[in-house]
Amino acid sequence: MGPQVRKQGPDHRVAVRCGDVEIGENSFTVIAGPCAIENLDQALLAAKLVEEAGAKVFRASLFKPRTSPYSFQGIGAEGVPILQAIKAETSLLVETEVLSLAHLELLHDHVDMLRVGARGMRNYELLKEVGKTQKPVILKRGMSATLEDFLFAAEYVLVNGNRNVVMCERGIRTFETYTRNTLDILAVPALKEMTHLPVIVDPSHSAGRSSLVGPASKAALAVGADGILIEVHPDPAAALSDGDQSLDPPAFLSLMGELRRLAVVMGKEV
Repeated sequence: MGPQVRKQGPDHRVAVRCGDVEIGENSFTVIAGPCAIENLDQALLAAKLVEEAGAKVFRASLFKPRTSPYSFQGIGAEGVPILQAIKAETSLLVETEVLSLAHLELLHDHVDMLRVGARGMRNYELLKEVGKTQKPVILKRGMSATLEDFLFAAEYVLVNGNRNVVMCERGIRTFETYTRNTLDILAVPALKEMTHLPVIVDPSHSAGRSSLVGPASKAALAVGADGILIEVHPDPAAALSDGDQSLDPPAFLSLMGELRRLAVVMGKEV
């Protein structure tokens, strides 16, 4: 079997459909929510805020891979009823990160979209199992992965039967310390040359600072990305994880307006 992820021609592109949301083509899809679900009140408030601002998909992580074992790891399985409440009380689609096969089995029927994080990009056994589902999946680039490495990770999902893959550039590790990671903005057009799959950007993990998230988001749209995966928290100062890079509601609302205006120039719709 030959490569599945490479483009078949200069204009060959696909969109990934998740419910009534299409990622790719002429849309710029905004996936927004907190770094992690903390409790029911925080999750519902965040979901309603991002829905009102115009986001289509809610970021809803229950399990968090953290460098330090003492950092907040997420609320885990007890958050499943919260995912159900979000779907019942909003029109948002829900996506979440899976770190293992056990997480995939637990969460598969409760979310619309899966996410394999930067650390999970090289978990090839997990990628194979995600490939056996037909659930749309966001695949994030590993912090030290070349674009070729990234494409091979996507290949694991595709060759196992799941064609619904969205590539996500989230910044790579360089010598720079002012930002959390270095946003490889040219990865977006480069991946568009290399693959037919949609490409989105995570400006929050790239920047690590809320003040830089807006510029990174607009850069992603300007360079041709199909959407962003962005962290928004009702009260970033009180967030249990990644508060420094999370937008508060007014900042997110303002950014959505800027993205809509820029999208007109780029021939896309937010």
